[in-house]
Amino acid sequence: MNPLLWPARSVANGLGLAWWARVETRSPDAVYWFGPFVRRHTLEAALPAFLNDLRAEGPASLEVSSLQTRRGEPLTEAPDLGEVG
Repeated sequence: MNPLLWPARSVANGLGLAWWARVETRSPDAVYWFGPFVRRHTLEAALPAFLNDLRAEGPASLEVSSLQTRRGEPLTEAPDLGEVG
């Protein structure tokens, strides 16, 4: 991610206008948040590399949704392990 765009991403996130990917996995059961992005197409362009990293960990399944929202920590939620930062 371009560090020069962090102010714009921060403002968009604070206003609930930032684009995030919510990735839910099974075995292990976890939810990963990937973002923030100012534009949806930028999220969609960066998402495949993130998903490849998650697939390398060997989850049984992956469900992905893109949404415009405000999001903060934690970016990983794992009910069995507690919340991971």
